[in-house]
Amino acid sequence: MSTSTPPRLPHPGHVKQMAEQLWSAVADADEYAATDLVLRMLDDGIDPECVLLDVIARVQGRVGEEWAANRISVAQEHAATAINERAVAAVSVHPAARTAATLGRLTVACVDGEWHALPARLLAEVLKLRGWQVDYLGAQVPTPHLIAHLHNTRADAVALSSSIATRLPTAHAAITACQAVGVPVLVGGAAFGPGGRYAPLLGADAWAPDARTAADRLAQGRLPRPEPDHQQFDDLPHLSDQEYTMVARNSSSLVRTVFTALEDAFPAMRSYSDLQRERTAEDLAHIVEFLATALYLDDEELFTWFITWTAQILVARGVPAHSLPPALDLLARELKDFPRADRMLRAATHTLTTAPSTAAGNTA
Repeated sequence: MSTSTPPRLPHPGHVKQMAEQLWSAVADADEYAATDLVLRMLDDGIDPECVLLDVIARVQGRVGEEWAANRISVAQEHAATAINERAVAAVSVHPAARTAATLGRLTVACVDGEWHALPARLLAEVLKLRGWQVDYLGAQVPTPHLIAHLHNTRADAVALSSSIATRLPTAHAAITACQAVGVPVLVGGAAFGPGGRYAPLLGADAWAPDARTAADRLAQGRLPRPEPDHQQFDDLPHLSDQEYTMVARNSSSLVRTVFTALEDAFPAMRSYSDLQRERTAEDLAHIVEFLATALYLDDEELFTWFITWTAQILVARGVPAHSLPPALDLLARELKDFPRADRMLRAATHTLTTAPSTAAGNTA
């Protein structure tokens, strides 16, 4: 560090107060107030890692909660995230955050199709604070570009981030490709499930629930070099039934077919506005995408969780959750020759219609 006095860790109550102040600035879309606040924390000697993870990351988590509860719009969520990203950038250039790179070189990136870059950016900044040279590649990094970068830099490891589970098939391909060129992979993000349950399934060399834990894991010693002959199919032999491939390949036609039939199965849809019909088509596309991902992982719980979460989001937006079972039934009819898909659809419907919080009769 370039500062003469060591950074200090504030009292938890003070951390909470600082997070509340940053939330107020973010909620007001006041970028200047937000960046001034985090810079003032650093000027006061607060540990930069604490500012990043206990203040900025906490506020970003609240942004997601407010969106899910329909208290802020998608546009407001994007604006708030952009301000938090500027706050992270302000921390990164402050003298208190300048640390000599002595531990080695790491690459931090989001998998292709993953636009939620802030968790990866936070990890990159924490790793730099811990003494690593970090190549932060940002959101949505195509796997061929990632591999080309690894060839050019000879990184000690790759940290891959993904927040949305539907990106896991792509993440699996990226993990395998990195390992094929001899680079171990640490993964993180909500996409990998509770406790990182999907990380070993996809062959990752390590998993961490957050940036602090990831940095601690890398500090324990370098990840072992992977075996170069690792193949994706070795991890998921159930893919031989082709259910994932067929659902993913025919997703657009499935959405169109179900959407067309849904008007008869759910008569209330006939009075939908053009915007409501557009949103319904989007919801159906997400359902099919999550079903395909659940088939890829052979994980029924993932699809059931997504349907339950979708019902909660719909209710928060004033849309009855009893619109979902007819759509699932129609989709099951189209996929009647796909045993795993049919099982997942019926399990989700059962959960949706029996759980008190999302039962069809409670959300009309």
